[in-house]
Amino acid sequence: MSTLHVLSHSPFSDTRLASCLRLLGENDGLLLCGDAVYALQPDSSALQCLEKRIGTFKLFMLEEDLLARHLECPQWATVVDYPAFVELSITYDKVNSWL
Repeated sequence: MSTLHVLSHSPFSDTRLASCLRLLGENDGLLLCGDAVYALQPDSSALQCLEKRIGTFKLFMLEEDLLARHLECPQWATVVDYPAFVELSITYDKVNSWL
């Protein structure tokens, strides 16, 4: 069963990203939105953790949040808008929001 994990909290304020990465399976997806997109800051420990897992799950970022924080999407990830976010939530069997 595939799960779309949705993170919206900064990876520098708690351990949600690390906990989520431990649970991700190869059929799962991770959507970073809100302050969670700060995980893409160059040379950050959060980005290094994501880079170590390239190819083991699908990584998505909400375009609006990347633009608001002046961050760029790595080539190995996918930027989505709100309609695509809705489509992702339908595509995966489950959606798990890390509140």
